[in-house]
Amino acid sequence: MEDLWTVAVAVFQLWIFVVVFFITLPAMFGLSLGVTSVYIQILVKLLEWATIRIQRGREEQPSVPAPLPNGIIERAEGSMEEEMEQLRRSRSLEGGEFALSDALYFCKKGLESIVDDQVTQRFSSEELASWNLLTRTNQNFRYISLRLTIFWGIGVFVRYCVLFPLRITLAIIGLSWLVIGTTLVGFLPENSVKYWLSEVVHLTCYRICARALSATIRYHNKENRPQKGGICVANHTTPIDVVILANDGCYAMVGQIHGGLMGVIQRSMVRSCPHVWFERSEMKDRHAVTSRLRAHVAAKTKLPILIFPEGTCINNTSVMMFKKGSFEIGGTIHPVAIKYDPRLGDAFWNSSKYNMVSYLLRTMTSWAIVVNVWYLPPMTIQDGEDAVQFANRVKSAVACRGGLLDLAWDGSLKRGKVKDAYKEEQQKMYSRVIVRQNSISATHTRPH
Repeated sequence: MEDLWTVAVAVFQLWIFVVVFFITLPAMFGLSLGVTSVYIQILVKLLEWATIRIQRGREEQPSVPAPLPNGIIERAEGSMEEEMEQLRRSRSLEGGEFALSDALYFCKKGLESIVDDQVTQRFSSEELASWNLLTRTNQNFRYISLRLTIFWGIGVFVRYCVLFPLRITLAIIGLSWLVIGTTLVGFLPENSVKYWLSEVVHLTCYRICARALSATIRYHNKENRPQKGGICVANHTTPIDVVILANDGCYAMVGQIHGGLMGVIQRSMVRSCPHVWFERSEMKDRHAVTSRLRAHVAAKTKLPILIFPEGTCINNTSVMMFKKGSFEIGGTIHPVAIKYDPRLGDAFWNSSKYNMVSYLLRTMTSWAIVVNVWYLPPMTIQDGEDAVQFANRVKSAVACRGGLLDLAWDGSLKRGKVKDAYKEEQQKMYSRVIVRQNSISATHTRPH
């Protein structure tokens, strides 16, 4: 029994030694031993082989179901006004009166939305073109061949028995260092040394947490990184967006005060860095929120504020409406586009299906997190442009750079009903079609 205990202690000491000296310390200094990159390359080669094997197995076994594509409706490009005008011209309708046949257009759009609407599918994980050897993505592929099943079994062992304990250990170290480090720095007087130490603690903590996700992050256009006194806005896929961005620079976080472990972390963080936390009652007061954020931005020496204007997580395929509040504060906006590679792990957090703990467990038992981050040039509001127009311009730039769909829908539709304003907007667009055609008809019939 004593020999067994001695062996267990020796294994534990070796485990801690490897975690601390070969992973944690290099991560704190922003160094890499190259193990993660080799691991990613091996995974990519393995998945490429699995894709070929699946395609061959599907030919040999026609009964094996193939995954359905994300979009099963082929929608016409263009706005409703353009489509309606084209349809009315094709039917040679005289004048701009209402035609009963116009109702068929709206029936068609309604059926398309019932079958495959553009909003609901943004709140569920995107279906992969081929299996990535994770049971959660497509169970049908697991039984195509014996070799594929063996690799799947080895993958389960590696992910749950090797990577998962390692990642849990790193996450505990990173969060403990965040709480302890920021608490100690919080006792220092307000000066430049305190702010520097605070940034060091935050940066090293997030780097350790990124290693806990086996994250491979590629930053592009670093010359456009957010500067102090500015506002960083980014598309939102997952809570770990914060960890991804904070690996390359420090930010002032904005959010609601929580209880429990999250509350402990928030209270320790705010002691060393001017994060902007709100009470639940304050979050409902837009004026109070805007005033505090405007005061933070006015102090050009403070860290840039990090805001996700969508207000909810979207599934890594699209960018939805940016709330205008972030663009009413003033100051310089630093847009950032974030795009995850879904082949090695699904980073999207479906909050209506999984709680935070379940989501983190799924993330830590995935193969890895691979993500690209693009820093866009800073943007400011233009003359004659209101906050909504400015928000839409920034959103379009983020969507274009990240290769994401640019959608006008509000992310709050994830849990709420369609607002009457959206229905009225569609009615106004149809009215403009009628009015415009009336004007065209009057011009053509006017005597010369």
